[in-house]
This record gives sequence, C-alpha cells and structure tokens, in this order.
Amino acid sequence: MNFDFPLRDFSSLKGIDGLSDEQIAVHRKLYEGYVANSNKIRRELDAMRAAGDTDSIAFAELNRRLPFENNGIVLHELYFENLKPGGAAIPKGGKFERRVCERYGSVEAYLADLKAMAKMRGVGWVLTVQDPTTGWVENRWVTLHQDGNVAGYRVLLSLDVWEHAWCVDYKPTERPKYLDAVFAALDFDVVESRTL
Repeated sequence: MNFDFPLRDFSSLKGIDGLSDEQIAVHRKLYEGYVANSNKIRRELDAMRAAGDTDSIAFAELNRRLPFENNGIVLHELYFENLKPGGAAIPKGGKFERRVCERYGSVEAYLADLKAMAKMRGVGWVLTVQDPTTGWVENRWVTLHQDGNVAGYRVLLSLDVWEHAWCVDYKPTERPKYLDAVFAALDFDVVESRTL
C-alpha cells in the first residue's frame, strides 16, 4: 500500500496583488520539499521496520522529524487554499462570524488580534483554530510546524509568517507589507467552509 502524500497543484494561484507569481512559485517549491521529505522519511521508516532496525538513533530521529515535515505539508496547503486574488470578506451572518464574535466581541477585534499576532517578532505560523468539542475559536502562534498545534483542533485560517513567504517580494524586515498583501488576499469563504 502506498502511503505517500500527493503533491497538490497550486499553480493556478496567480495574480495576487502584493505577492508576485514568482513569490508564490518559490513558496510552492518549498511546499514540494515538505511533500518529498515526508514521503522519503516514511519509506525509510518502513524499510527500517521491515529490517527490524527500530532500536537505532536514526529510527528515533526520523520519527521525531516526520511531524515537522507532515505539518509543513498541511499548513502550507491550508495557507494556499485560503488565498485568492482579491480575497473574500468574512461572510455576514455565517458560522465563522458568529464564532469570532462569541470569542472576540466583533470581527474587527478578531482581525486586530490576528494582525497583532502576525506582526510579532519571530518566525512561524499564525492560525485561527477551532476546538471541535466546544466550537470556540482562537488565534494561536505555532513556532515550528508541530510546536504549538493543539491536537484535534481544526485549523480555520493559516498565515505563514516565515520569511520565505515574502523574501522574493520584500526584505526580511518588511513583514508588514507582506501582511497587508496577504490580508487583502484572504478568502474567508474558504475559512467559512472549514468552520463547524
């Protein structure tokens, strides 16, 4: 049985104001690396299991590395999915707006919190997540792909705040310009569809 992750094609993601097609293409290449590395590690681990080599340091380290690669795939796919040229506003009266207002009091307060977190120093991800048990929505910082994710929570919105997401178009110190472009391209129709 093949357990390889499929490589998704985001080549149609073009024409975003403030994010050049070259920037998106470079970013997609990084995503392709996560898919390739994850699949390679999975195959190596399967071979080690078949050979009975499960007491080795290599086996342990590959198992520790796999969540980084896997979450690199998932978070990038969610990020690319929630972008589109021109973006789409938060649907009025929808599930996402209701959940956001329950937690933050207003859409404006939610967006202010999301932007404040995205501007924090450091590299990582800013996610809007939902607890599937309570339905509560919160913004979370994730440093590495696997460090800071809450097990079982649904990712409703994914923002990449690693420099690779903007360094073709902007200097590393120009995160605010990148964020302006990303916030203008957020597709909240997709976020709405992910909301319980």
